Amino acid sequence: MWFILFWCVVLVVLFGIGGFFMFRKFLKVFPKADGKSTLDWEEFYVNKSLHLWNDEAKALLNELVSPVPELFRDVAKQKIASKIGQIALDDKAKTIDFDHIIRGYILATPKRDHNFLRKKLKSMEIDMTPYEHLF
Repeated sequence: MWFILFWCVVLVVLFGIGGFFMFRKFLKVFPKADGKSTLDWEEFYVNKSLHLWNDEAKALLNELVSPVPELFRDVAKQKIASKIGQIALDDKAKTIDFDHIIRGYILATPKRDHNFLRKKLKSMEIDMTPYEHLF
């Protein structure tokens, strides 16, 4: 009887955790006041700035998202790349450079993960003083 009760509790907890993440994904797909969802805007900026990316910028982005667990890495890369693309398009840049990537990386990262972000930038020996106002 205790075994069955234990598994019932485990299943309810696991369904709750899964439901929480599914609901968060649903909120991103839900259209905003302008008629586009968060995911639509991310896709728009990635597609619009695709021609601005060079091999060095792609390699730097891959290096920056390397601490993210494999399961979530593609989602994180899409979010960060869309923010970088948005910044580059707003600046009317010809290519995406180091400054765009670092600013987009900081702005796209949730505040709760800024400690990990700082640790990654420090391990890559990147000076954060010009970007302190973004944290």
